[in-house]
Amino acid sequence: MSKSLLVDTHVWLWYAQGNRQRLPPNAARRLERLDRDGRLRLSILSVWELGLLDAKGRVHLGQPCDEWVNAFLQRTRFQVIGLDIGAALQANQLPAFPHADPVDRLLVATARHHGLTLITEDRKILDYAHQGYVRARSSSDKELLKP
Repeated sequence: MSKSLLVDTHVWLWYAQGNRQRLPPNAARRLERLDRDGRLRLSILSVWELGLLDAKGRVHLGQPCDEWVNAFLQRTRFQVIGLDIGAALQANQLPAFPHADPVDRLLVATARHHGLTLITEDRKILDYAHQGYVRARSSSDKELLKP
């Protein structure tokens, strides 16, 4: 079976909105293929974060957030994963984590706890991955398509 991948909030939003300008070249096609293969996971934290960004007016979805999320999940094969106790506890013990953002901390902990690779464009998280603390890749990385 192919490995599942956890999609960071901003990559999810750009992909879902078809915002090809924000994604690296070829990333949208890679994500479409991974979606068709049923390999993409979305943290409930990203759903919460999107709702928060929408409520603050920092993103514009064109419809209520709950309708937008439900429509996205109906047209894709993304699976939502919850926050569990193991990831929540691990989030407080990440070695040398460079981010103050609690959602990023929890997403990294979720990826580590579940053995997932995090798809992100966040340079701090990608650098953290290069140090060996988490598996993370840019959405443009050809390696994502490997089983």
